[in-house]
Amino acid sequence: MYRKEIEEFIEAHRQEMLDDICTLCRINSEKMPYKEGMPYGQGAFTALAEALSMAEAYGFSITNYDNYVGTADLNDKERQLDILAHLDVVPAGEGWKETEPFEPVVKGDKLFGRGTADDKGPAVAALYAMRAVKELGVPLKKNARLILGTDEECGSSDIAHYYAIEKEAPMTFSPDGSYPVVNTEKGSLNGHFTASFAPSEALPKLVSVEAGLKVNVVPGKARAVVQGIDVEVMEKAAEAVTGETGIRFEFEVEEDFATITAIGEGAHASKPEEGNNALTGLLVLIQRLPFAACEQISTIGRLLELIPHGDTSGKALGIAMSDDISGDLTLAFSLLTISDSELDGTFDSRCPICATKENVLDVAKAKMAEKGFTLLNDSMRPPHHVDGDSEFISTLLRTYEEYTGRKGECIAIGGGTYVHELKNGVAFGAAMPETDNRMHGADEFAVIEELIVSAKMFAQVIIDLCS
Repeated sequence: MYRKEIEEFIEAHRQEMLDDICTLCRINSEKMPYKEGMPYGQGAFTALAEALSMAEAYGFSITNYDNYVGTADLNDKERQLDILAHLDVVPAGEGWKETEPFEPVVKGDKLFGRGTADDKGPAVAALYAMRAVKELGVPLKKNARLILGTDEECGSSDIAHYYAIEKEAPMTFSPDGSYPVVNTEKGSLNGHFTASFAPSEALPKLVSVEAGLKVNVVPGKARAVVQGIDVEVMEKAAEAVTGETGIRFEFEVEEDFATITAIGEGAHASKPEEGNNALTGLLVLIQRLPFAACEQISTIGRLLELIPHGDTSGKALGIAMSDDISGDLTLAFSLLTISDSELDGTFDSRCPICATKENVLDVAKAKMAEKGFTLLNDSMRPPHHVDGDSEFISTLLRTYEEYTGRKGECIAIGGGTYVHELKNGVAFGAAMPETDNRMHGADEFAVIEELIVSAKMFAQVIIDLCS
């Protein structure tokens, strides 16, 4: 019902919707230092104020939750559906060619600019879906609420603030991913561990190791400083390790010291098998070099026994597992520093639905303790799953199929979304499965037709679930 009316309304307001997206995308709303009354700084505050002003101008009842979150309500009835979007963005970064980051521009079938896809474009699409339902006068028995957050990119403390005040709606979707429906998100364990050992001045020796940028990134490069080894010896060992692992090595020599750079292939920690970990490759080389015997080197050897190069499933750590819904557990060794007396590392594990504290965290902690490492974690983030056979999911999939002509299905991901902590929350849109919006990168874009059809689908979902 109402598909023809929805289609006509959104098409008639196409340019206005794009203009509103551009208005929000001109605001740099990356997280900034706290100011009084502005928990995430001036940019997020300004974007939220602008978006709420838009919603109010279109006749919606708005509420501002201490400048953490803003909401727009379709009516004053009992809440049935929440649409959870966000207005904050990641920093602009470098390398933009199509436009300046905060100067959105249409080129061909795309709208370029920071936030066009993640997540201001989808947020405005949801607002126009609510406009369509409201201005078409569709009778509803229950309420739909648009929730606009401002800290999704840096920890979602905004939503924690909101849900400390408000209850979760019976159904929630976030247009901050891709279609069809993401109803399963793996849990995670960011395993932070340490070890200490007696310093040794015996030569040759390993001076230091520095590897990794962020816990959720497979290192594409890793560096070590060594003392007292001839470069010819290092190059010969490196040639063998390269043949075994595919990791390349570069050497910079200055007097008795050498800096070794391991070069692999970076990847997101949720898909570590797509990369080639330079950190573990570097540790393999270190084990092949003729260092003087010491506790530091033997500790590294035991660490490689726990997380060997190429083991992206946690098999050696004793936590490999899989289920039919969410797939395999993955593990990425992402951060490591080593000095003459201590070691500090972190691995990122994405854990399927079958994962628990007992079969992942406790097992990893015990296994590491056997080898002389202290795993500091006391908890892990549980997996998230919403029943794919529910009326809610069925409605989303049916709408997707009707409006796109594509097959609707539930998918599982290794990452987490804005709805991970919500009992009945899923990600729905706003990009088609094959579209790479360059989220978080240079030249981020949204495909205009994808935003338009998203607005139509969101309107249909509101009508079907709230009437």
